Amino acid sequence: MPRQCDLCGKHPTFGNTVARRGRAKYLGGVGIKTTGISRRKFDVNLQKVRAKTADGTVKRMTVCTQCIQTGVIVKPPKRPKLEKKPAEAKA
Repeated sequence: MPRQCDLCGKHPTFGNTVARRGRAKYLGGVGIKTTGISRRKFDVNLQKVRAKTADGTVKRMTVCTQCIQTGVIVKPPKRPKLEKKPAEAKA
């Protein structure tokens, strides 16, 4: 299963980590030099939630937090708790 939002299709993206040294010129230094560039990954903040689908069934989905915040998904009501039966007295 890919790390991807079931609703909007958002997935991890890639970028660079840039290591620099020195002091900025406007702070009185001679400038910042780049000493290394390495690849990095920007992961999506995915959550597993129970959501109501278009046909009314309740399904567990992997959804990004942006979809949760914007109200794209509809959360079903809480499940009723099962009541425990009292233990029968031994005779």
